[in-house]
Amino acid sequence: MKNQNGKILYVGKAKNLRQRIKQYFVPGRDGRMMVPYLTTQIEVIDTIIVDSEKEALLLENTLIKKHKPKYNALLKDDKTFFSLQVNHQHKWPMIRVARFKGIPPKGVLTFGPYVHGTAARQTLELLRHLFPLRQCSDHELASRTRPCILYDLKRCIAPCVEKCTEEDYDTLVKQVIAFLRGHDSQILKTLQKELNQAIEMLAFEKAQRIHETMRSIEKTIEKQKVDHAGQGDKDVLALYREADSVVLAQMLYREGKLIASYTHRFENNAQEDAELLSSFIVQHYPKAQFLPQEIILPTPLFDQTALKEMIKCQLTVPRKGNKNSLIKMAQMNAKAKFVQEGEKKNKFEQILIGLEEKLHLTNYPERIECFDQSNTFGTEPVSGMVVYINGMKDKKKYRIYAIKTAAPKDDYGALEEVLQRRCRRAKEEDNLPDLIIIDGGKGHLNVALRVLQELNISTCDLISVAKEEGLHTKGMTQEKIFLPERSDPIILPTHSPLLFFLQQVRDEAHRLAISFHRKKRSKKMFTSTLDTISGIGPIKKKRLLSHFGSVKRIYKATEKELLEVKGMTKKDVKAILCSKNKDKCIPIPLQELGFWQCESSRD
Repeated sequence: MKNQNGKILYVGKAKNLRQRIKQYFVPGRDGRMMVPYLTTQIEVIDTIIVDSEKEALLLENTLIKKHKPKYNALLKDDKTFFSLQVNHQHKWPMIRVARFKGIPPKGVLTFGPYVHGTAARQTLELLRHLFPLRQCSDHELASRTRPCILYDLKRCIAPCVEKCTEEDYDTLVKQVIAFLRGHDSQILKTLQKELNQAIEMLAFEKAQRIHETMRSIEKTIEKQKVDHAGQGDKDVLALYREADSVVLAQMLYREGKLIASYTHRFENNAQEDAELLSSFIVQHYPKAQFLPQEIILPTPLFDQTALKEMIKCQLTVPRKGNKNSLIKMAQMNAKAKFVQEGEKKNKFEQILIGLEEKLHLTNYPERIECFDQSNTFGTEPVSGMVVYINGMKDKKKYRIYAIKTAAPKDDYGALEEVLQRRCRRAKEEDNLPDLIIIDGGKGHLNVALRVLQELNISTCDLISVAKEEGLHTKGMTQEKIFLPERSDPIILPTHSPLLFFLQQVRDEAHRLAISFHRKKRSKKMFTSTLDTISGIGPIKKKRLLSHFGSVKRIYKATEKELLEVKGMTKKDVKAILCSKNKDKCIPIPLQELGFWQCESSRD
């Protein structure tokens, strides 16, 4: 979940995304204290699709630790999930459960990570039962003179007192490693036979234990494609195409972990898949700040060797195995994005058709422009214009206006000025919108209508949306929509998607105007009279303030004291001395000097 600036606020997972999202936005469904604060900031919800709950949990853990979202609980120890490790370089290796920070330690084989700690420990017990390796520490191994009780229980073959040969022990170690690498089907078949025998003998307690052991193995060794301990950096590319519309999915793995997923859409694209992938690689990777060790592709490229030399990166086209499963997951995400955007397009089309019918518009509102004003007690008045094309934002066409002629507190005058400036130019460029939305009431609508009449514009529909009690809220409020030549406003149902869309457009215009106003006001707060002096730029200003401590002390300083500042010239000093007595200064034609001269110092 991201805010309007693209910053990640929250990372979560869900088997049923529709039901899970409802819990955040329907009052009373999610009782956590942070939810109301979170939902007011959410602007975009992005998704990554994986194959299992385990993959979702691993990916959630990786993304939380990478982005540190404000509304997620972050693990303080910064460790990862459980893993099973075998110190295979030891004379008498052993297997244990471990957690580590960062990359796996050297000198050991690491298998995992495993989401379920209990299942990992149960599997460790199963391995110790099936493969009786030592369980004692290196110190106990070196100091023991007789076998421990585990030898009598047949849970260890006692390498400490050489009850076995190194060859026998190495055979067990190889079997453990093979099991952890996924060659476990034979063990599961053996357990299935034992389970069937226990059921035939009516030994249900034993059957239950065997069944739980099998479930534990299946859960622990479950294959997943989002986190591979010890593997390198790679990008996975995949395509989904329908006719000339293509979505390219790009999944980023760093240190074996899936850290991000991006999609790129191409419309009216006639390129072959291989050609499109080559174009993407050429345009994207030479400019990238970080190159992966490997790029995994769904199809061979015609110029693969040349591309490999250009970007200094391995290009791989897998046919089977784990890398091929990564391609399939990327393709699944590309298809999901394609379907999602198609549904979004259809949804907006239905909304725009609904607006045309409900508000009795003369045009289908393909291009919508919305205006809003902002000021602080009449100071620094500004206006913002947002543009929606086919129901979606087009931020490249957004415009911001500083009010020039209207009185500071004249909201109607500011709206009139902005509309005149915008509509006059749009008329000249033949780029008039289909619908103009004004944030305001009947008075604002009448001002806008007068501007259109003065400019002789009759092709634009015009409405105004009056927010309830001055609130900018999305949905769940009754708001008035005013139309020209209609005295009574139209009130849409609180749950209407048409109302929600209009509020979205209006609130976006409000956000743009507020942001521009704050930026302008902040800039004014950090300016001083030094900024108005010719020849005094940011560097000299900083040196003056560092030397004297304040603007007041700078103006009190003598010419000699000002010249002590590094970089100051006599011309700069005269400009400063003159600026503090600007009311006594007269302009004289000394363009070559570029400063004001005081009457008291004409020489």
